Amino acid sequence: MNPIKEVKSERTGDKYYEVRHPSGLRIFVYPKEKNHSTYAVFGTKYGSIDNCFKTSDERETHQVPNGIAHYLEHKLFESQDGDAFARYAKTGASANAYTSFDMTCFLFSCTENVDESLEILLDFVQSPYFTEQTVKKEQGIIGQEIRMYDDDPQWRVMFNLLGALYRTHPVKIDIAGTTESIAKITPELLYQCYHTFYNLNNMALCVAGDVDPERVLALCDKMLKPSKPVSVERIFEPEPESIVRPRVEQKLSVAVPLFELGFKESTAGGRATGKQVAETEILLEALSSPESPLFRRLLDAGLINEASFGHEYFEGPGFASVIFSGESKDPDAVEEEIKREIERFRREGIAKPAFTRAKNAVYGRNIMALNNVGNIANSMIALAFADRELFSYIDAVADADADSVLARLETQLEPESSALSVVRPLS
Repeated sequence: MNPIKEVKSERTGDKYYEVRHPSGLRIFVYPKEKNHSTYAVFGTKYGSIDNCFKTSDERETHQVPNGIAHYLEHKLFESQDGDAFARYAKTGASANAYTSFDMTCFLFSCTENVDESLEILLDFVQSPYFTEQTVKKEQGIIGQEIRMYDDDPQWRVMFNLLGALYRTHPVKIDIAGTTESIAKITPELLYQCYHTFYNLNNMALCVAGDVDPERVLALCDKMLKPSKPVSVERIFEPEPESIVRPRVEQKLSVAVPLFELGFKESTAGGRATGKQVAETEILLEALSSPESPLFRRLLDAGLINEASFGHEYFEGPGFASVIFSGESKDPDAVEEEIKREIERFRREGIAKPAFTRAKNAVYGRNIMALNNVGNIANSMIALAFADRELFSYIDAVADADADSVLARLETQLEPESSALSVVRPLS
C-alpha cells in the first residue's frame, strides 16, 4: 500500500486523505465526524464524448457508437447474481449513477452499513456481465429514454445550442446517443469499452462522511483487482473557433419560451486551470447574479423569470462555453441586454463593491458546500478527473483580484462567438 497523503486546508481547517492504491486506483477519503451520513462515488474518466480513442499499449484507433458510455452505465448494475439495487436494499443505502460528457459515476449514500454498501459498489462496478439477450433488452429501454428526451424542452434547448456552437466536437451529441447508434451496440463493444475505460488507473473513488480512512483502504485492499498500467488517449477532430449558426429555434409544448445563450471559447491552450475557472465564476457572479444591475434591469423590464435565470461555465476536454439560460417572453431582448452589459464591463471594468460582493458570494457557496458530503464527493471526483484540487480551487477564489477576473474577458464572452437557442410554445 502506498503511503496515505494528508491534504489539509489552512484556510478552512478541513482535511482529507489521498492514496494511489497498488491496483492503480486513486482513493480520496474526506472524514466528516459530526455528519450522520456517508456518501461514496466510484467513477471513471469516461463520458459520452469519448467515442474515438486508443490505449497506450496499442496502435489501432477505435471508433464506437454514440451513447455507449451511458449504455454501459445501465448494464453494469446487472450481474449473474442479480441486480445491484436489490443488494443495496438489504443495506438500506440509496444508490444511483450518472453519465456526463466526460465521466461516469456510481454512487450511494447511507447512514449505516457503510462497509457493506461500499463492498457492493466496488464489487458490481468491477464485475461486468453482458449477453446478447440483456443487451438487446436494454436497447428498448434506452430507446424509450431517448425518445422521451427528444420531447423534453430543457434538454432540447441545451443540445440545440451545442449544435449551434460546435461543428465537430462530440459534446454536441446527446449523451444517450440515438436510437440508430445504440442499435449498433454489442456485448463485444461493451466489453471493449469497459476494459479500456474501467481500468482502475483511469478511475477514482471518493468517500465523504463519518468514515475511517484506514477501514476504507482495508476494504479497497480486499476488493480491488489489479489493472494494467495503461492510459487512454481521447481523439477529437479539430474544432474550429467559429460557431455553426448564431440562432436556432424549435417549437415544443412549453408555456413560456425557454432560451440558452452560449459564448464559445477557444480551447487551443488546453483545459482551463482551477484559477481560471475560479476567476470566471467570479466574473459571471458580478455580471449576472440576482444582485447585479443586469439582473435587476431584466427583471424590472419583465424579460426574465426570477427563479429560472442563471449562468454556467460549461467546460471539459476540448470544449468550453459560458451559458446563460432561463425563461423569457423575448429571448432576443435578453441576449441584447447581456451583450450590452458585457461590453460595459470591457469599457468600465468591475466596480470594487461589485467585485467584492461577487467574490464573497462564490467563496461562501464553496465553503457552504463543504457541509454536504454529497457535494464534497461529487466535486472531488470531478476535480480529480480535471487535474484540479478542491482546496486549491477555494484558495484561488479567495486570492482572486479584480484585474485577473476582468482579464478573462480577453478570451471569453466574445459576441461573434455566441449563439442563441430558443424553444417556443407550439401555438
